Amino acid sequence: MSTVATWPSQAETWLDARGKGAWIAAMILSFIFFWPLGLALLAYMIWSKRMFSGKCGHARRAKTHYKFNSSGNTAFDAYKADTLHRLEEEQKNFEAFLQRLREAKDKSEFDEFMDERAKKAKEDEIDDTPVEA
Repeated sequence: MSTVATWPSQAETWLDARGKGAWIAAMILSFIFFWPLGLALLAYMIWSKRMFSGKCGHARRAKTHYKFNSSGNTAFDAYKADTLHRLEEEQKNFEAFLQRLREAKDKSEFDEFMDERAKKAKEDEIDDTPVEA
Protein backbone atom coordinates (compact mmCIF):
# COMPACT_ATOMS: atom_id res chain seq x y z
CA MET A 1 0.00 0.00 0.00
CA SER A 2 2.86 2.40 0.66
CA THR A 3 4.06 2.14 -2.96
CA VAL A 4 0.59 3.09 -4.17
CA ALA A 5 0.62 6.14 -1.92
CA THR A 6 4.15 7.19 -2.88
CA TRP A 7 4.14 6.85 -6.67
CA PRO A 8 2.08 10.03 -7.21
CA SER A 9 4.48 12.06 -5.05
CA GLN A 10 7.45 10.46 -6.84
CA ALA A 11 5.92 11.34 -10.20
CA GLU A 12 5.26 14.89 -8.99
CA THR A 13 8.87 15.26 -7.81
CA TRP A 14 10.16 13.84 -11.09
CA LEU A 15 8.03 16.25 -13.15
CA ASP A 16 8.96 19.21 -10.90
CA ALA A 17 12.65 18.47 -11.45
CA ARG A 18 12.11 18.71 -15.21
CA GLY A 19 10.08 21.91 -15.14
CA LYS A 20 6.82 23.23 -16.52
CA GLY A 21 7.39 21.74 -19.95
CA ALA A 22 7.35 18.24 -18.50
CA TRP A 23 4.02 18.93 -16.78
CA ILE A 24 2.53 20.21 -20.02
CA ALA A 25 3.89 17.23 -21.99
CA ALA A 26 2.45 14.82 -19.40
CA MET A 27 -0.90 16.57 -19.61
CA ILE A 28 -0.99 16.44 -23.42
CA LEU A 29 -0.02 12.76 -23.47
CA SER A 30 -2.67 12.05 -20.84
CA PHE A 31 -5.30 13.72 -23.04
CA ILE A 32 -4.18 11.67 -26.04
CA PHE A 33 -4.17 8.28 -24.33
CA PHE A 34 -6.91 8.67 -21.68
CA TRP A 35 -8.74 12.00 -21.66
CA PRO A 36 -10.13 11.75 -18.07
CA LEU A 37 -6.56 11.45 -16.76
CA GLY A 38 -5.58 14.50 -18.82
CA LEU A 39 -8.50 16.41 -17.40
CA ALA A 40 -7.52 15.37 -13.87
CA LEU A 41 -3.91 16.42 -14.50
CA LEU A 42 -5.05 19.79 -15.87
CA ALA A 43 -7.24 20.34 -12.81
CA TYR A 44 -4.34 19.42 -10.52
CA MET A 45 -1.97 21.80 -12.35
CA ILE A 46 -4.45 24.67 -11.98
CA TRP A 47 -5.30 23.80 -8.36
CA SER A 48 -1.62 23.56 -7.35
CA LYS A 49 -0.83 26.78 -9.29
CA ARG A 50 1.72 24.97 -11.47
CA MET A 51 -0.05 26.15 -14.62
CA PHE A 52 0.48 29.87 -14.03
CA SER A 53 3.45 30.19 -11.66
CA GLY A 54 6.17 29.20 -14.08
CA LYS A 55 8.12 27.61 -11.25
CA CYS A 56 6.53 24.21 -10.60
CA GLY A 57 7.75 23.02 -7.23
CA HIS A 58 10.58 25.52 -6.91
CA ALA A 59 8.49 27.91 -4.81
CA ARG A 60 7.93 25.23 -2.19
CA ARG A 61 11.61 24.32 -2.06
CA ALA A 62 12.77 27.93 -1.95
CA LYS A 63 11.74 28.23 1.69
CA THR A 64 13.84 25.25 2.76
CA HIS A 65 17.57 25.19 3.20
CA TYR A 66 19.41 23.33 0.50
CA LYS A 67 21.31 20.23 1.47
CA PHE A 68 24.24 19.23 -0.60
CA ASN A 69 26.44 16.17 -0.85
CA SER A 70 29.86 16.33 0.67
CA SER A 71 32.69 16.78 -1.77
CA GLY A 72 35.10 15.03 0.58
CA ASN A 73 37.02 18.25 1.16
CA THR A 74 35.93 19.67 4.51
CA ALA A 75 37.41 23.12 3.83
CA PHE A 76 35.49 23.41 0.55
CA ASP A 77 32.31 22.08 2.14
CA ALA A 78 32.59 24.68 4.92
CA TYR A 79 33.19 27.44 2.35
CA LYS A 80 30.23 26.24 0.27
CA ALA A 81 27.93 26.13 3.31
CA ASP A 82 29.05 29.60 4.40
CA THR A 83 28.56 31.00 0.90
CA LEU A 84 25.09 29.49 0.58
CA HIS A 85 24.14 30.86 4.00
CA ARG A 86 25.44 34.33 3.03
CA LEU A 87 23.54 34.25 -0.27
CA GLU A 88 20.32 33.21 1.48
CA GLU A 89 20.78 36.09 3.93
CA GLU A 90 21.43 38.55 1.09
CA GLN A 91 18.33 37.31 -0.73
CA LYS A 92 16.24 37.73 2.42
CA ASN A 93 17.62 41.26 2.95
CA PHE A 94 16.98 42.18 -0.70
CA GLU A 95 13.39 40.89 -0.54
CA ALA A 96 12.87 42.94 2.65
CA PHE A 97 14.30 45.99 0.86
CA LEU A 98 11.92 45.47 -2.08
CA GLN A 99 8.99 45.17 0.33
CA ARG A 100 9.97 48.45 2.06
CA LEU A 101 10.33 50.09 -1.36
CA ARG A 102 6.83 48.94 -2.40
CA GLU A 103 5.39 50.17 0.90
CA ALA A 104 7.08 53.57 0.48
CA LYS A 105 5.76 53.87 -3.08
CA ASP A 106 2.25 52.90 -1.94
CA LYS A 107 2.41 55.47 0.88
CA SER A 108 3.59 58.26 -1.43
CA GLU A 109 0.84 57.44 -3.96
CA PHE A 110 -1.75 57.41 -1.18
CA ASP A 111 -0.47 60.70 0.25
CA GLU A 112 -0.58 62.26 -3.22
CA PHE A 113 -4.16 61.02 -3.67
CA MET A 114 -5.20 62.46 -0.30
CA ASP A 115 -3.54 65.81 -1.10
CA GLU A 116 -5.33 66.01 -4.45
CA ARG A 117 -8.60 65.10 -2.78
CA ALA A 118 -8.14 67.77 -0.10
CA LYS A 119 -7.19 70.32 -2.77
CA LYS A 120 -10.30 69.49 -4.82
CA ALA A 121 -12.52 69.68 -1.72
CA LYS A 122 -11.05 73.10 -0.90
CA GLU A 123 -11.63 74.33 -4.47
CA ASP A 124 -15.23 73.05 -4.38
CA GLU A 125 -15.75 74.82 -1.07
CA ILE A 126 -14.47 78.08 -2.52
CA ASP A 127 -16.69 77.70 -5.62
CA ASP A 128 -19.79 77.05 -3.44
CA THR A 129 -19.47 80.19 -1.32
CA PRO A 130 -22.04 82.86 -2.23
CA VAL A 131 -20.70 86.07 -3.71
CA GLU A 132 -22.26 89.27 -2.33
CA ALA A 133 -22.82 92.07 -4.79
